[in-house]
Formats: sequence, structure tokens, C-alpha cells
Amino acid sequence: MSSPETPAAPATADIGVVGLAVMGSNLARNFARHGHTVALFNRTATRTRELVAEHGGDGDFVPSEDLAAFVASLKRPRRILLMVKAGDATDATIESLIPHLEPGDIVVDGGNSFFRDTIRREAALKEKGLLFVGAGISGGEEGALNGPAIMPGGPAESYASLGPLLESIAAHVDGVPCCVHVGPDGAGHFVKMVHNGIEYADMQLIGEAYDLLRQGLDASPAELGDIFADWDTGDLESFLIEITAEVLHHTDAATGKPFIDVVVDQAGQKGTGRWTVQNALDLGVPVTGIAEATFARALSSSLPQREAARKLLPDDAEPFAIEDHKQFIEDVRSALYASKVVAYSQGFDQIAAASAEYGWNIDRGAMARIWRGGCIIRARFLNRITEAYERDSDLPLLLADPYFTEAVANGLAAWRRVVAQAARSGVPAPAFASSLAYYDGLRAQRSSAALIQGQRDLFGAHTYARVDKPGTFHTLWSGDRTEVEA
Repeated sequence: MSSPETPAAPATADIGVVGLAVMGSNLARNFARHGHTVALFNRTATRTRELVAEHGGDGDFVPSEDLAAFVASLKRPRRILLMVKAGDATDATIESLIPHLEPGDIVVDGGNSFFRDTIRREAALKEKGLLFVGAGISGGEEGALNGPAIMPGGPAESYASLGPLLESIAAHVDGVPCCVHVGPDGAGHFVKMVHNGIEYADMQLIGEAYDLLRQGLDASPAELGDIFADWDTGDLESFLIEITAEVLHHTDAATGKPFIDVVVDQAGQKGTGRWTVQNALDLGVPVTGIAEATFARALSSSLPQREAARKLLPDDAEPFAIEDHKQFIEDVRSALYASKVVAYSQGFDQIAAASAEYGWNIDRGAMARIWRGGCIIRARFLNRITEAYERDSDLPLLLADPYFTEAVANGLAAWRRVVAQAARSGVPAPAFASSLAYYDGLRAQRSSAALIQGQRDLFGAHTYARVDKPGTFHTLWSGDRTEVEA
């Protein structure tokens, strides 16, 4: 597949980066800082020149303004990291590279691509003798520069060549790189998708905790920032709790008001949360916390509906009357911790279901281990999740691990008080409430599903099973209502 027009050039670069926006530039600089020679290419050559001019001191860069020269500057097997917009742009970039590549070369998609697209691309490039890797990369622009969490999938043989490079630039916790080969074809991008879904739930839960505390305590954002900063020293210690305190402490320079009060209350999203929920529906896995968080973002941007509701819908809510502020703060903290555990438990259930569905053999303990550093959802309690899967790699439910069973049980009464208080006072807390309902649904000895099965059999002859004998049955509802074996 080498192009005869490819100009001769010294093949000195260890890895090439295509796409030099903030994430691509920072990853290129990260590689260079770790002693790797990095080939650079961007569709707009100006950006390549700017990177070298501004950050050439970070290490050895080989810039190219021609794609053929870029490929020729790479050592074999060539390792190329694509940091371009997911979707059509990724496909177009791959197509432009193929004529210049040789069998055994490795193309890595480091964007937020949909995992089914990664499966398709991996199969197509395999036919050409090329190795394609879908790598989830988490940590934002700071992580890209200083050490992200990296979730590469694709052919196992690709990791022998690619793995040491990725591990060198990844975050490290306890001397362990936050990077591991996840599994075949789309496994890496799938795990990154679920990571982002958990991130949605985590952020929504923190937002609900903030809202309840602000309304219940009538506290200033700065005072609430102090509470979150205190929480960041305990079991809730995490990147998201840390930055929550930072945001709440920030004052808007233009107005002198708390920054949080000048921000429009409409949350954006780029699609990974929706993908997580859609896939969970396909797999039949309940990810209620992630789903409610995704819908909450959509609701926040439903402006005509919200405007109509403000004018017309009564609240009939009880005003907050918190007598013991310290206890209320502790209740919200406990509810937040329990609900976070549920979100992670649901996410790991989804990973397990997809791993079985697609034959990926994903190690859930390894995923928890690499999420401990670099990524957006990095948190102290990921150590506990890692330990849970080390105790039992086939753990059917994270909440069933003794540590998490006890931790959630200790906060259960507080969790119930918080959800009840939110309902009485008219404060929306969908992620708190749905997480508690999921917990209660799991532990229920009998659920309302028995009635639903009866209804389904009556209107559609969908049949049912019995508790007292094996088999599948149908009642002749329109006849004499005798039961027949289906």
C-alpha cells in the first residue's frame, strides 16, 4: 500500500499525531516530554507551525505539511494517533492515510468515536493488513498533557508495539500506569463511552447535592464550596468534587457576583451519555442514574417547556426548615456517596453485559484500576472497586461486595431522608431518587413485575412463569380462564 510518490525521508519518529487541536497538541507534547520523537500533521499547516514554534522545547518533533512526508518520517511499524473529530472526519482521515501505509502499521483513533464505528473500521483495515485501535482517552486537555487514563482496544498484537508508548504518557497511580489493553475491536471505545456515562451521573448527583444544600441551608456558593472542599478530604475525594469546590469559590470578575450565579442553567452534552443509555437499553441493563442524568441535561435545555412551566405549574411544596444544619450536610453527603456507588455499579454491569455480548473478556478490575488517575471520574473509592474485583473477578453486582454493602447500608437512612426532603420541598433530585429506587428494586423480595406479566398475558397472550412449578403458561382470559401450558 505504499505510495510510489511518497518522498524519501528519514524515518525517525516513534509515533505520529494527526490533528493538532488542544487534545492532539497536548498529547503530542506529552509524548515528546517522555523522550519520544513525534511526527506532526494537521490539515491546516499553520497549526503545525504554531505548535513547533511555541512548544518545540518540549522534545523532538518532526513536522510535515504533506501527509506522504508525515508517514515517511515514521519508524516501522508506523504508529499513528488520530485526534480528529469523530464521525465522517475520522473516516476521511483514515482513507487519506491508507495509500501511504504498509501491512503491520497501526492506526489509533483517540477521539470519542462510537464503538460500533470502531468495530467497522477495525474490520475494514484488517482486510488491508493494517491494525486499527480505538483508544478511549480521558482527562481533558490537562490530562492529555500531564497524564491521561487511556483505554485502547483493538488487536492484541498491536499492544506489544503501542502499549509501552501509551503507558509512558499515561497517569500513574502507585507506580501502575492508567493504561491497559481493554479487549478486541470496539472494547476500548465502549469502556470510554460507559466511563462518560458514569461521569454524567456523577456530575448530576453533585449538582443535586449542591442544589439541596443551597436551598436547604440558604448558604452562599462560597460557603458551599467549603463544604465540598471538606468532602474532598474523605470518602468522596475525587477530581469532580475538587473542581466543584473550585467553581463554587470562584467570583465573576465582571460583576463581582458568585460565578455560579452568572452561568446559564442549561447543560450541554456531546452524545456519549445518550450512547450509553441507548446501548444499555439494547443490552437490557438498567443504568437508571446515567439515564436520569442524561435526561436532566436535556430538560435543562428544554426552554419552551421550562418557560411554560414557570408560569403555570404550581409547586405545593413545603419550605425547608432545617434545624440541624450539620446533620443535613451529613445526610446529603451520605446520599451522594450511596448514589455514586449505584452509578458505578450500573456502569460496571453494562461493561460486563457488553463483554459477554461481544466476546471481549473485559477485566472490570483493570478498568477500575486505570480510572484511579488521569481521568475525569478519578476518585478515592475506585481503589475500593479495584479491591472488590480482586476479591471476586466474577462479582455479579458491585453493591454485593461486602465493603459496598456495608457502606451503602450505613447511609441508607440518610439517603431516604434526603430523597423525601427533596420531594416535599419540590427540589428536583432525579438521580438521587432513581438510584434509591434501583437499590430498593434490587433488594425487593417480590416486585410489581408479577402484575405486569399478568397484564401482558391478558392483553397479548405473552405467557408467564409460576413460582410453584417449572414451565411457561397462559390463562384463557377470554374463555373459561383455565390455565394451559404454553
